[in-house]
Amino acid sequence: MGLPRRAGDAAELRKSLKPLLEKRRRARINESLRQLKGLILPLLGKESSRYSKLEKADILEMTVRFLQELPASPCPAAAPTSSDSYREGYRACLARLARVLQACRILEPAVSAHLLEHLRRRASGATPDGGLPGDPGSPPSPAPPPAPPTPPQPAPFGDPGFWRPW
Repeated sequence: MGLPRRAGDAAELRKSLKPLLEKRRRARINESLRQLKGLILPLLGKESSRYSKLEKADILEMTVRFLQELPASPCPAAAPTSSDSYREGYRACLARLARVLQACRILEPAVSAHLLEHLRRRASGATPDGGLPGDPGSPPSPAPPPAPPTPPQPAPFGDPGFWRPW
């Protein structure tokens, strides 16, 4: 096929390329949604295999809800020190862990509560090197032994977190 020589040939070429370009655009959108689903499900503590057939709108709604729940990053006039930033990150991580533990129910409630309480105590005085202020040489305390795994519980039918038209 040669180069178009007339305006009519160029219009025909554009007309024939339009479906191909649209197909590529849709493929890019679908690939991005697939990646977004792979990123958001673990952050929400949901098992990917149970959510293999999510609609595109569901993926976007879950992502929007997750981003809305993230704590807004403050913009103070003075730049925070590295230890302030570390503590803020530690607290944000702890809050996310609390949500995930509650949603997944991987640990027994008593073990989960004990773990969160331990981490909250550490957060009140934690430093970036893992120690407590005024305690430069002590290693961080060991984590409690993991609880035996419990079988995953099926989600209740008609999960109120997602609206479906059926």
